[in-house]
Amino acid sequence: MFDMILIANRGEIACRIMRTAQGMGARCVAVFSEADRDALHVQMADTAVCIGGAAPSESYLRGDVIIQAALDTGAQAIHPGYGFLSENPDFVQAVEAAGLVFIGPSADAIRAMGLKDAAKALMEEAGVPVVPGYHGADQDAGVLAQAAKDIGYPVLIKAVAGGGGKGMRLVEQADAFDDALERAKAEARTAFGNDAVLIEKFITSPRHIEVQVFGDGETAVHLFERDCSLQRRHQKVIEEAPAPDMPQDVRDAMGAAAVRAAEAIGYKGAGTVEFIVDGSDGLRTDGFWFMEMNTRLQVEHPVTEAITGIDLVEWQLRVAAGDPLPARQQDLSINGHAFEARLYAEDVPAGFLPATGRLAHLGFPSDVRADGGVRSGDVISPHYDPMIAKVIVHGPTRAVALQRLAKGLEQTQVAGTVTNLAFLGALARHDGFSRGEVDTGLIARDLEELTKAQPIEAPMVARAALAVAGLDEGADPFAGFTLWAPLDRSVSLSFGDQTFVCLLQMTGPDNGAVVVNGTSVTVERHNGAWWLDGKAGAAVHLENGQITVFANYGVCFDVPDPLARQSEAGAGDGLTLSPMPGKVVAVHVSAGDLVEEGMPLAVLEAMKMEHTMVAARAGRIAEVLTEAGAQVEAGAALIRLESEEETTA
Repeated sequence: MFDMILIANRGEIACRIMRTAQGMGARCVAVFSEADRDALHVQMADTAVCIGGAAPSESYLRGDVIIQAALDTGAQAIHPGYGFLSENPDFVQAVEAAGLVFIGPSADAIRAMGLKDAAKALMEEAGVPVVPGYHGADQDAGVLAQAAKDIGYPVLIKAVAGGGGKGMRLVEQADAFDDALERAKAEARTAFGNDAVLIEKFITSPRHIEVQVFGDGETAVHLFERDCSLQRRHQKVIEEAPAPDMPQDVRDAMGAAAVRAAEAIGYKGAGTVEFIVDGSDGLRTDGFWFMEMNTRLQVEHPVTEAITGIDLVEWQLRVAAGDPLPARQQDLSINGHAFEARLYAEDVPAGFLPATGRLAHLGFPSDVRADGGVRSGDVISPHYDPMIAKVIVHGPTRAVALQRLAKGLEQTQVAGTVTNLAFLGALARHDGFSRGEVDTGLIARDLEELTKAQPIEAPMVARAALAVAGLDEGADPFAGFTLWAPLDRSVSLSFGDQTFVCLLQMTGPDNGAVVVNGTSVTVERHNGAWWLDGKAGAAVHLENGQITVFANYGVCFDVPDPLARQSEAGAGDGLTLSPMPGKVVAVHVSAGDLVEEGMPLAVLEAMKMEHTMVAARAGRIAEVLTEAGAQVEAGAALIRLESEEETTA
């Protein structure tokens, strides 16, 4: 076993690996960028080395600097985590050339699966079923368009070097193919430095089911399947294991196919073989096809750990150190059911835009597994993925596990940044999902219902008002009152465009009422905690003029300063503003151009995704205030439209 390993990653996965490695007695070296100097994974490590600037290209993608850090600190092996250099065969070769052990598959195995087109050809040779499609080297637009026509619409355009839904477009009709191809190639160039694509038949009732495999370089076993069908923009949101309604013969067939795939490339370590499955008429042995193999540990690996009782990181370390496979296929079994929900900092009403901000408060219930890389007080950086944590639950049945997930999400507390917590909660309570009716289109079909805002109820506002008045800390409820005046005290709160005027009418130190816009809420304190209209009040967090009530997945009220002057109205709808910090990758208009409402104006790259800025109304472009390649801050003006008076003059 290794005495010291270096983890060439950051955040949640770096912390996850450290917990297992340190539990096995190994010391851990963390690497960090300037932006991560105070990060949790740095604090957890036995030794930490700064490897460069905030941008991944200046730090976490600098393989030579990472290898030197391992040599300088005496590490014997490097664990890549996932993302960054985890599937870079050149990095694997450099690690081994330096006399270090790479905790993962060989460079040859990674190369074999690195390009989707070559991987599918290899899988066909190994007897693994593949989706009908075009995987050729000729990338001429006409050739690709003809291939799509031959396959039959709808089709998927996918970057051959892709992952995470980047460089992927669904095309349902021939007249939309050219534009989708251009956008897919542009996104692939930005994300992977390779704009080659393949074309696949799109399965109309698809399920995304993947099989966890583990090999020792010669033989392999599978640790059953995960269903990752709940996706948004081809990115996973909630995963579960095992797959619902999975017949044993289909499980056996998929597992056997995944093992053939792993053994065909001499796979060593943890990997995932992903299948697209036709769910239109139940799961069948002839209804699944190979999509790709991820030659690394997956984000969703905890659900497999939960149902098998196996620590996959421990297995990785043991096999990398030269141990044989820790178990035979017949030793492995499924126990119960598990779910994982990915908690992100993102603005759901704004179209799931990645968000930044300081985590003023972060807390999870004690009966869930929360794998995260941030704490209360940490900042969500614009330089990296905005994941806050993974919430993982296990139960004896799917129904029990899902109920535990729903409850765990309800009890999760986040303040200081917007998140997708309410969206996750709605998914966990979704009737169709509860019945196991899952496919990759579920979220898109029911998006309006899943993102519907919850009403702000009077007891929730009253709870915030009590805290703002200082009564949570035992302040005198009669402070500020006079003998000759009504025993009322006013607190104002706002939520979006709603304003709440709250009158605190305390009849004693532990009881009274709060009148919220005319609705009276009875308040009583029991054992130091407030009860409102006979129900226990939620916890709160008050900081910097904002109060978050941890009900309805967290509702953040602003506490207006009565002495502050109202700011002037904004610049109006003539300005297109950047919704977040990022890089302008394209500008589609010039001064003097006429545009229609909804027409694309510019493309912003942020948080590893492209976001198209569109015209808020028809008009003429007055000024272009940015250019391709420019780094912009949130709120920066990008494009200005002429006013209607200017246009008609």
